[in-house]
Amino acid sequence: MRKHRLALGAKRVLLFLLTFWALVMVVPDLNRVVAPLGSFGLSADNDGYITNVVRPFREPEASPAYRAGVRSGDRLDLTRMRCIPWGTPSCATAQAILGGQRFVSVGRRAELDLAAAGEARARRVELVADPRPVSIVVRATLLLDQLAAIAVVLAAGWLVLIRRGPMTWGFFLYVLWFNPGRSDAFYALLQHSPLALLTQNLAGVLAEGAGYAGFMLFALRVPRDEISPAWRPLERALPAIAVLLAMLLGASYANLLGYRTEFVTRIGVLSGLVVVAAVFAILLMRRKELPPNDYQRLRWVIYGCLIGLPAIILADSAEYTSLLANLLGSEGLQEEVWGLVRLVNGVLCLLVFEAVRRPRVVTISIPLRRVTILGILLSVPALMLHEGIGYIRQGVDEHLALPAWTWFLITAAFVFVITRLHEIGVHFVDRHFNRTVARAGGEIAVDILTARQPSEVEAILVRRSHASLDLASAALFRNEEGTFRRSLAEGWGEGHAETLDPADPILAPMSRRKPFSLDAGDGRRRHFPSGPAQPIFAVPIADRFRFHALALYGEHANGTDLTHDERAMLAKIADEAVAVLARLEMDALRRRLFELEREIEKARSTSTPG
Repeated sequence: MRKHRLALGAKRVLLFLLTFWALVMVVPDLNRVVAPLGSFGLSADNDGYITNVVRPFREPEASPAYRAGVRSGDRLDLTRMRCIPWGTPSCATAQAILGGQRFVSVGRRAELDLAAAGEARARRVELVADPRPVSIVVRATLLLDQLAAIAVVLAAGWLVLIRRGPMTWGFFLYVLWFNPGRSDAFYALLQHSPLALLTQNLAGVLAEGAGYAGFMLFALRVPRDEISPAWRPLERALPAIAVLLAMLLGASYANLLGYRTEFVTRIGVLSGLVVVAAVFAILLMRRKELPPNDYQRLRWVIYGCLIGLPAIILADSAEYTSLLANLLGSEGLQEEVWGLVRLVNGVLCLLVFEAVRRPRVVTISIPLRRVTILGILLSVPALMLHEGIGYIRQGVDEHLALPAWTWFLITAAFVFVITRLHEIGVHFVDRHFNRTVARAGGEIAVDILTARQPSEVEAILVRRSHASLDLASAALFRNEEGTFRRSLAEGWGEGHAETLDPADPILAPMSRRKPFSLDAGDGRRRHFPSGPAQPIFAVPIADRFRFHALALYGEHANGTDLTHDERAMLAKIADEAVAVLARLEMDALRRRLFELEREIEKARSTSTPG
């Protein structure tokens, strides 16, 4: 027992340290929203070839590299800039420049050793980093990326705490490295110490390999943290796979010793595609192993992987290799576009988080529809307004010198507006394009209003709702002098509860006479149906004066949870049923009163002497 507690404590300490490390990498970049980093104005691949000497600056003359005579196609002399010994200025420069477009501290100096090419002689060039220009769209995208990264790291750590096991640890290891956040500010700080930067790079390689293997482990066990015997050999091989991937990724840093490693780096980054393919294959093959509700949770993970994994691999390929720059042209795509691509990876984390946290989920089309709306709202300003907003800011700064924190507030307001537009767009789409539920509810309400007997109302509440929403179960318990007795049901059988005790704690919310959810564990203890037929939603058929019945509904037959619209529909038809039952009861009393009056009148007429 004591060993178990020590092991548990050690795991919590490890979780805290890894979470802290992940946050330390991404949190400093929030400062870039206020105070942008600097740039030498050049990009170099891992072979040392200069691929661009303008970006991120808008004009060539604004780039320190271009002003110093560096041009695209020049090549760094990796032999002269190698990190032997580690603490030389050349080593610091190599780590700050090689492997894509890097950002550095403003005013940082660099010494470039350019190799001889054609008639050009070998030469040394000194550069001083200038502040890089940024638009409000860049700031907004960066702010969204960093906030999303912080959220997913904390969410993954929280999953480990509430669902300890290999499944959640595997997902946490993935999120530790593959999250939407950027770490440019963190690396810019480390560039002042070549040894510290090299240590971080090697730790990152290990984390990246562990992240790939961890996600494969997650795919083998999601959603219940269970693995079938057929997959255990692959699970046992995951540590070796992690080490192999780490060695492949770490080989890219051989350019610090004078070797060209662009090809190796491309293989290392694109090896993620192999992992993606393996994860998809695992998830697709495991579908048949799971019951309906777990299958629906697995669908969330599958669609999350389909969206998120390729996005993060594309972003890494663009940022750390010249592969996509070669395919798309020397200019490539704007930084904010890749920021949005990285943000898409947050969709994977969100869907996985919900699939693991919830025992049942709604149909995957709902979150995908909302993600599509958000993507449109984000892509329009990123693709159309990034240049215009930059010029607007330049015009404002010429006439009115605004402090940096002002642009931070403008960026935060910009993000808030996008969020509000997203909420309005989701509401509009759900209201005007998801009409199936509303139409079914309207038809059921009309049938209830035309019912002539309480039994017809009960049948509509149970059978029509069961059929229209394709539910696994539906039942109605009629109030008979304080005891709720099952009068009609679909998906219930022998051995299931025939009566409900109003004093049962599971029915405590019933006193508010509002719909409420039912806990899965409580249902099993009270002889409710199990599996998809287990009731998850209770709807009182009651007004402030009379409690007629209690309707219980299960999830969909395919294992998905009831949506917000469906729950609202069931509550609405319950209100209609209450009004109709009250009317039918009043009509029955009136008829009975009329019959009694006739009987009394008849009795009087027969008893009166002629």
